[in-house]
Formats: sequence, structure tokens, C-alpha cells
Amino acid sequence: MLVSQILKNKAAGIVTIGPKATLREVVDLLSTRRIGAVVVSTDGKKVKGIVSERDIVRELGRAGPEALNQPVEKVMTRAIYGCAPGDNTDTVLETMTTRRFRHMPVMEDNVMVGFISIGDVVAARLSELQMEKDALTGMIMGN
Repeated sequence: MLVSQILKNKAAGIVTIGPKATLREVVDLLSTRRIGAVVVSTDGKKVKGIVSERDIVRELGRAGPEALNQPVEKVMTRAIYGCAPGDNTDTVLETMTTRRFRHMPVMEDNVMVGFISIGDVVAARLSELQMEKDALTGMIMGN
């Protein structure tokens, strides 16, 4: 399965926040939207970083409650690994697992066109495996 197929099944739009926003604003956004990470961007197309629940917890552990007043750009993950719409989901899943992150921007010509989570990739892979199982069962049963 390709990343582009995952994007077709996702709700439109990418949730972003500016680098000057506070961690408190990120927490509110993650909570309201019921998501685990947000892309840091000034224009919604270029990725400056990603802020995840892990980043917030790590900073809270380091700085305490005052961490929530810090700007996102101080805490965000800057080393971003992206994928392309034509990438295979198995490759993406391997990269996410090996690099130990759960969110990845989908890039096309250096412009972000989507944002996927490891949950999106696993769900797509499970769906693909179910279709294969059903096809094999049909062949065996003569359907």
C-alpha cells in the first residue's frame, strides 16, 4: 500500500502551530483535536519541526510547570524525517519503528501535503492483510 492511499482515507487538513506559540497552546490544541502531535510551521507548507506529547512530557520533567510558558521552537523536534505520497507503507513503518517516532509529514516537492501517524500506517497495513486473507480464503473455498 502507498502513503497516498492512507491520505485519501484521512480527514482533510493538516494541524499546524507557529514556532512562537507556547507549549500551553500546543497542549490545548492536542487536547481539543485529540491528536498526539502537531506540525510547527509558519505557512502550513514548510515544516520547521514537530511537537509531540513525548516532547511536552520530556520538557515538563526537565523544567516543571513553567515549561508550558516556553515557545514551541525551544522544545520541538527539529530532525524531521518525511515520506512521499508514493512511498510504500512497509518502508514508512520500518523508518518510524527504527527511528522511534510516531508521526511523519508527507512531502511533495518540499511542500507538506499530509501528516500521518504510526496508527494510520498500522491500520492501513492491517486492512491490506485482511484483504489478502479474504482473497486467499476465497481462492481456497472456490469463491
